[in-house]
Amino acid sequence: MMLRIRLSDASATMEFRQIQYFISLYEDGSVTRAARRLHIVQSALSMQMAKLEAEVGQPLFMRTPQGMQPTPEGRRLYRLFLPVVTGFQRAREQVVEATGELSGEVRFGMIATIAQGVLVDAIMEFSPAHPKVELSMTDGFSGDLIDAVALGQLDAAVINKPRRALTLRSETIAEEDLLLVTGPAHADVPASLGFSGMSALKLVFPTRRHGLRGIIESFAEAEDVTLSPSLEIDSISAILKLVSESDFCTLLPHVAVRGQLERAELKGHRFASPRLRRQIVAVTDPRRPLSPAAAAFLLVLRRHLVGLGPVPPR
Repeated sequence: MMLRIRLSDASATMEFRQIQYFISLYEDGSVTRAARRLHIVQSALSMQMAKLEAEVGQPLFMRTPQGMQPTPEGRRLYRLFLPVVTGFQRAREQVVEATGELSGEVRFGMIATIAQGVLVDAIMEFSPAHPKVELSMTDGFSGDLIDAVALGQLDAAVINKPRRALTLRSETIAEEDLLLVTGPAHADVPASLGFSGMSALKLVFPTRRHGLRGIIESFAEAEDVTLSPSLEIDSISAILKLVSESDFCTLLPHVAVRGQLERAELKGHRFASPRLRRQIVAVTDPRRPLSPAAAAFLLVLRRHLVGLGPVPPR
């Protein structure tokens, strides 16, 4: 079936295929990557984009050393086209769901501590059970992930609970403790450690762009404690490596260090007072309900976050 869409302001009839090609090129920023994603040759993609630009009457991309950059008209069309493509994909997935087998693309974003802690385990459970579902996962800062959900680039984002109100839907899916994490070279930590004792420690924290840093500083402000980290690193894996090989210590949520604690590679210390907790939320756009496949993946991810792991076979 050939689906055509008529845009009154462009006075032209566009094929749905052209819109799909445009969306891919916009998101990938490269003819090579977009063609590979679409499973077509580059010349076919370039030809369809030339036809689309001719129908619109304006250039949609500029070729630069950094790749294909959208023009203002290209950005406007992306905002118009994305809901059309997303809606079509959702409708197709719901039709396929009637057969009892999940399919389609699931696009999730998550903060680094979640990706570090449970993403691989969730994928290893989900993918064999749903081989026709294509998973696309990315990590990043909370603000960037929220914007991507709002633009329709992601189905959902799993992040720390924002301190500001969102226009998107936000659902708490887990709560967990923040631990003081030390390595083998670190001196023993007293069992009665209070948060005020943090100021005397050799600390490495994420930068202030990182949502976790905001949570740490909110606790410090509430306790009237000044924290001055010696180092700031956004990479959670780099922080963990530094802590494991030196006398630095850090504050991280339990999920980010669960494996290392179980293997006794690191030590985790809870504070006697106050108890440090963070809330993890799933952010979605109420205008675009999750597809059955996306909802199923979120359920698996949520189960791993709360430490339940995979469902045992019956």
